[in-house]
Amino acid sequence: MKTTLRIVSLLSLILFVLAGTYSPAFAQAQAVKASPPILLTACGQGPEISMLKVMIQKAKIPYDLIDLATAQDIAKKKSGGTPYKTLIILMGASLKGMGAAGISIDDEIKRTTELIDAAKREKITVVGAHVGGMKRRAQGAEAGDNTDELSIDAVAPKSDILLINKEGNSDSRFTVIAKQKKIPLIEIEKNLDLAKEIEALFK
Repeated sequence: MKTTLRIVSLLSLILFVLAGTYSPAFAQAQAVKASPPILLTACGQGPEISMLKVMIQKAKIPYDLIDLATAQDIAKKKSGGTPYKTLIILMGASLKGMGAAGISIDDEIKRTTELIDAAKREKITVVGAHVGGMKRRAQGAEAGDNTDELSIDAVAPKSDILLINKEGNSDSRFTVIAKQKKIPLIEIEKNLDLAKEIEALFK
């Protein structure tokens, strides 16, 4: 009898712990899926776009990388008969990258806003990705440079999924946005895991 009671108590404790660790956001993040082909672009011309490109290639997911993608690119792909199903936007700005392209953060925010609006109209899944860690946040920027955070403000709250390097979320910036907007949040421990996470997301 005592053994039976101990087993029941143990099972109750396990169920209690599991209940405590369960959350709808966690379950949602585990179940979330996206479909190819992908349109890959950046808001702020961060250099990590090259890494994302490589990881998508490793995952063998069909994609197009367009540095300054616009709503017209979405329309063109649709008219070609293979419409985009997912839009991945890299967050985090580079003054050097924007300077080379001859654009400002205001230009990028305007372009990205119009791009997201077009994606929403076409029922395209929007993935906001931030993989540059804290160096691609205000903490790693020069004094007075808030372009990284402006990039995040323009993309993260409008995303359907957030794909984030955990180190870049050490201040819970993306966690707060995900909870407020009820957006599934996928955190990766290190960017070497990106290909695996992207494969899981799309397959």
